[in-house]
Amino acid sequence: DGLTWLGLDWDGDAVSQFERAGRHAEVAHQLLAAGKAYKCFETPEETAARKDAAKANGPEDLSFYRSPWRDTDAADHPDLPFTVRIKAPDGRSFTSRDEIKGEVAWGEPLDDMVLLRADGTPVYMLAVVVDDFEAGVSHVIRGDDHLANMHRQNMIYDAMGWPRPVYAHIPLIHGPDGKKLSKRHGALGVMEYAHMGIPAPAMRNYLARLGWSHGDDELFTDDQAREWFGLDGIGKSPARLDQKKLGHVTAWHIARMEDAELVEALAALPPREGETPLSQAQKDGLTAAMYCLKDRARSLYELRDKGHFVLSERPISADEKAAASITPVSRSILSELTEQLQHVSWHRYA
Repeated sequence: DGLTWLGLDWDGDAVSQFERAGRHAEVAHQLLAAGKAYKCFETPEETAARKDAAKANGPEDLSFYRSPWRDTDAADHPDLPFTVRIKAPDGRSFTSRDEIKGEVAWGEPLDDMVLLRADGTPVYMLAVVVDDFEAGVSHVIRGDDHLANMHRQNMIYDAMGWPRPVYAHIPLIHGPDGKKLSKRHGALGVMEYAHMGIPAPAMRNYLARLGWSHGDDELFTDDQAREWFGLDGIGKSPARLDQKKLGHVTAWHIARMEDAELVEALAALPPREGETPLSQAQKDGLTAAMYCLKDRARSLYELRDKGHFVLSERPISADEKAAASITPVSRSILSELTEQLQHVSWHRYA
């Protein structure tokens, strides 16, 4: 729903990772047959005990990363349940290229990661690599909380002889206080912004600019974003969500949207308490008045509020403050003015 609202289309149909589990297991058995993976008969309790002992011995003890079954002859394998583990490369450093962070080294040996569980089901790390490769994914662009996964996934790409994708790990979005974005900062789901009355073009602009820059350009169209965007413009520091700046971006886009497009967007807004769906007469009135309404509105709801004189039922009931200013003198002036207004010709000036 969020992608559809944002106008971000995708190629092909959605793929269920679970339904491709058989293919993922095939790849694990290919690595097993090629000697790049092995059967591990350790129980979870034995694995935990081995790692505890390795920790006590210090960082030089590689048994923390390697199962004792790694180089065992198949003839010595027991008839017991087993996991399939990849043979991690030897050495204490493993390097992967990231388009934002540059060359990233894993500062300790990679462990022999499990590919298939004892029940034969594949782990996520294997599944995502197989799916990405076979879907032709060329770039993996995601949050930098996945940075460690890059090394583990590259082990599988390398073992299968597949080219590594281009990785770009983007800093996470923080709240205005500089802390990791959470519920205390307000709306999180993208559809919440739709329900706040933010037009999709404004949200695309704001999200693109969040953590990425093109010189000093803050406000731009979709065409400009497509022309300008590059991974080299992504910053290394976390971006900060700023509702005030989002309002500024929204106002710029609303002012430039087509009048008819804005009226349809207003009609699609969920009605607030006491509101009814827009009638055709109200839509026509908004269309006629939009040229003088859409400047400086910071949300579609604010734009709708500015058009209250079109949407209000006639006769309009004055609130207490307005009623106090309607004195006998002002009533006399309005009566005289009304008669004059009924006989004038109206012209719209841009």
